[in-house]
Amino acid sequence: MSFLTVDLADRVPARTSATALGPERRGALAAPLTRIWRRRTLFAAVFTLVVALATTALMIIQPQYVATGSVIVAEAEPGAHNASMAWIQKLGDPADIESQIQVIRSPRLLRLAIDSGLAASVMAECRYAATRGQPEEISETKQAACTKLTSNHDALVEYLLKRFTVASSGRSRIITIAYRSPLPEVAQTMANALINAFLEDQREAQASSRKAASDWLHTEITQLDESIRADETRIQTYRRRKGLLKGSSAPISAERLTSISQQLNAAEAAKADAAARLGEIESRGGRGAESAPAVLASQTVIALKQQLSTVSAQLSNQSTLLGANHPAIRALVTEQTSLRERIEQEIANVARGLRKSYEASNALAKSLRAQLETAKTEAAAAMDDEASIEGMVRNAEIKRTRYADLVKRAGELETERRILTGSTRLVSLAELPQEPSSPKTVPFVAGGIVLAGVLAAAAALLRDSTDQRVRTPSQLLAGTGAPVFAQLPYLEAPGLVGRFSDRHRELQLAEALDRARVDPVMQNVLRNLHAHLMLAGGGQSRVVLVTSSKPREGKSFTAFALAGIGSTSGRRVLVVECDLRRPNFEASLGLGRGPGLGGILRGEIGPAEAVVSAGAFDVIPAGTPTPDSTELLMSARMTDFLRWSRRYDLVLLDTPPTSLLMDAAMLARHVDGVLCCTRYGHSQLSDTVETVANLRQAGVHVLGIAMTMVNSGRQMTYDAMPLPQSRHAGAAR
Repeated sequence: MSFLTVDLADRVPARTSATALGPERRGALAAPLTRIWRRRTLFAAVFTLVVALATTALMIIQPQYVATGSVIVAEAEPGAHNASMAWIQKLGDPADIESQIQVIRSPRLLRLAIDSGLAASVMAECRYAATRGQPEEISETKQAACTKLTSNHDALVEYLLKRFTVASSGRSRIITIAYRSPLPEVAQTMANALINAFLEDQREAQASSRKAASDWLHTEITQLDESIRADETRIQTYRRRKGLLKGSSAPISAERLTSISQQLNAAEAAKADAAARLGEIESRGGRGAESAPAVLASQTVIALKQQLSTVSAQLSNQSTLLGANHPAIRALVTEQTSLRERIEQEIANVARGLRKSYEASNALAKSLRAQLETAKTEAAAAMDDEASIEGMVRNAEIKRTRYADLVKRAGELETERRILTGSTRLVSLAELPQEPSSPKTVPFVAGGIVLAGVLAAAAALLRDSTDQRVRTPSQLLAGTGAPVFAQLPYLEAPGLVGRFSDRHRELQLAEALDRARVDPVMQNVLRNLHAHLMLAGGGQSRVVLVTSSKPREGKSFTAFALAGIGSTSGRRVLVVECDLRRPNFEASLGLGRGPGLGGILRGEIGPAEAVVSAGAFDVIPAGTPTPDSTELLMSARMTDFLRWSRRYDLVLLDTPPTSLLMDAAMLARHVDGVLCCTRYGHSQLSDTVETVANLRQAGVHVLGIAMTMVNSGRQMTYDAMPLPQSRHAGAAR
């Protein structure tokens, strides 16, 4: 039987037409659909959650009833045979209709509707919404909230604005007024209340000019009355403050001026008298001052002079009888001298008293002159103030006259006022709604499904765009510049039960190798990877270091799987475990405990003694764990060991992750190349890029990259298949 090879990935499915979609459109749709399919678990979770929320909301949301009434606006003025130009322009004017809608929705009109008695309806609606229509007692908190809502007009207006809907009906002059409520009776009551308030407001608007004039007149009358009273109070206050009150015979300012003038005259006279007396005393000087009138008027001086005359007489009588040195004569002389000194002293006292009187009179005169000037100024100002008061009095009289005229006009206007009908007419009041307007089950569910799909797709695309884990070879090639040699598929147990049971379980090394031997896709990928490594070596003995950036990225599995493929081609293959800190070959593969590579590097055994046969290839495990792995791998014995290992056709060194230790970087300098392993959907692209960059910076030749645990179905197969039998086979025989 002859065979040919076919690439199954190039086959077109029978159900899909190759010409159904253009290549560009298929590519534009395939990219986001592929990303969504890659995040199908997140998509399903978000979609289910949103649909569940929509269903729950449909069950929780209370049914809403809408009651609708309508009015027609901008009709012709009643009683007018010919419509005015203003009304003709208003007919059908969208701006006028919009202005009427704004009037209806204004807080002022809502307050008019509230004043008609809507508190009970709002309280019933609030209680119904608080209990969700269940016949249960309302809590005190919710009851307080409802009470506060009905008692606070501002809060009630905001509450009603959200539930009223006012709109024009097409291009007509009809305005519809609707109210939404969970209670149909409340919806009807609230809609009709606003309609009636609007109609009443329009009727009042027709008499607005006269009402505005009447209100203005009453306001003016009130203001004039207050102004007249204020003027009278201001006139009296001004009179008191300016001293314009009447005295006994003249204004107080004039009487004060006269009084100050009289006092000034008296002070000037006293000053002149004191100056004259003082001048007589000072002009006579010495003993001549004793004859001055002011001195002679002093009783003390008169008494002293009498005593002096008596002593002088006694001295004259005694001096004829007694000698000058007689004690009696001496005593009389001494007394006479003392009396004269006292007289002089008293004269000085009189002079000082006169001088003080003069100075006091002079100071009083100066003060009175200043007061007189002030009084004159005040008197002049008082005359101006009197003129001002006369002006104020005239203004008050004018206001009184105007006040009387306004009162008369207000009475006439009140008589002229009459009720006019409005230009707005009722079309229909709101009827009691029988069916709830929302929520509609079918549109609500359909909208929820659409929203769920949009949100789920957005979440999936967002998660995929922010995910920097390794997904495609193009990512690795663009980031590292190294070729991707192979994509090792994710191994699953055969059969449906096995796949579901092992879906979230990572296989042990031995179990994974067993499954890889019987997996045709894995074997095909491993053959390609082995061929890449051999071609890179030019057919000579190759020492290849297998590493990864982080643990659990499949490097040990890749090394052993490559060893198995290499041994089947007749090559001698050696796998060396270089992870001296966390060795796992012996435990995972059951190789038995031995000194291993650690014993070789310490000089305990030779390389040949550490080799353990694993069937078709040889293995050197790490041996006993040791913390000085870096020092051992940097030793000369490691260089000798690598030189010894080249007797094999292919040597695979399984090293620790590069992001944790420097062991791989130190060994990489002594090998022919490095094969980096990165795990599909698990390894971060940045870690792999950093690993390759660090290795190249250390002077290492990076052969390529192997992606491990790739989702099944992503590898292209090129299997052998039998040729069909020839139609002429029988004839050929």
